[in-house]
Amino acid sequence: MDTPRLSNILFLDIECVPQHSSFYDLDDQMQKLWEKKASYMMWRAEEWTTVADLYDNRSGIYAEFGKIIVISVWAIIQNEEWNRVFSVRSFSGDDEAAIISWLFEYLNGHFNKTYHRLWGHNIKEFDIPYICRRAIVNNIPLANIVDVSWKKPWEVNHLDTLEYWKFGDRKNFTSLDLLCRINGIDTPKDDISWEQVARVYRDEKDIARIQTYCEKDVVATAKLFLKFVGKSHEMPEDVINW
Repeated sequence: MDTPRLSNILFLDIECVPQHSSFYDLDDQMQKLWEKKASYMMWRAEEWTTVADLYDNRSGIYAEFGKIIVISVWAIIQNEEWNRVFSVRSFSGDDEAAIISWLFEYLNGHFNKTYHRLWGHNIKEFDIPYICRRAIVNNIPLANIVDVSWKKPWEVNHLDTLEYWKFGDRKNFTSLDLLCRINGIDTPKDDISWEQVARVYRDEKDIARIQTYCEKDVVATAKLFLKFVGKSHEMPEDVINW
């Protein structure tokens, strides 16, 4: 595949948390379903870990038990003087349906051509499937670019920093933090990491802090893309919010 034009790429990242503050807030049926889900993880966990602890720390990454609280995107737009500028935009809060609807409206309005691409870190296995599953739960029609259920693999328009770095290696997983470190890019994990998002949301109610973290992730991913394709010089020091 030829390297897509930067103006045709939308970089994307999401942050997710458990749907409820505690395992004990789930109804009886959902508790049983989580216990069944958690049973497959217990063998990897510490001896002291309980089903309730696993819910607090891991349920947010599963679309059936989690929810989206932030979506951040990075793209090229034109300012009032019709100059090309780099910009990041986020939608966050407790209204998951509104967050997903905002993203799909933007995608349908601005990233709806066959040459458009979505790019993220582990976006193919996490972000896009998660968004689509939560959209269905919220009765929101999928944007065309993320609806890949009936598409052939070569028709999927998503590009993945993690997949790019594998170079065909099927067993390799490299974190965004590590990729940034070895490629001379400031880490987006200088405040919190994904493991701490649920706690910050639950205990501090600080969505603004989580949004800042998400925006750092999406900008770092864009910088990695430019490094990979030999165009690091195109990334400005400052990225505006629009």
